[in-house]
Amino acid sequence: MNPQDTGRRTEAKAVPSGERGATRIADRVVAKIASQAAREALEAPPPNSAPPNATVVTYHETARVRVSLELRYPSDIGGQCAAVRRHVAERVGTLAGLHVSEVAVQVERLHLAHAHDAAQGRTR
Repeated sequence: MNPQDTGRRTEAKAVPSGERGATRIADRVVAKIASQAAREALEAPPPNSAPPNATVVTYHETARVRVSLELRYPSDIGGQCAAVRRHVAERVGTLAGLHVSEVAVQVERLHLAHAHDAAQGRTR
């Protein structure tokens, strides 16, 4: 080990945190985290449905998230949307280190459960 290297490491530790720079996570990366979190929160996504899609706007350390998804019907739509909001806020906060001020869930489409069963040749 070079003695000069040790001196440089000591100097790097002495720099105040405000002067060292910052890490910025791109909005599209946070949107991918939010999309994956929404997918994790859904109990059973409808077959042949589009995966959840998220858009994110960040300002300083705060994120606003909008998630579009498709759900089964009949089901507890409000309960599923609440679960998605909670999970997306928690995962974005944990993985990206951002405060999530808002998670708006937009249900794009409802898939009828019996329509899928009929297409499979089953009847009730």
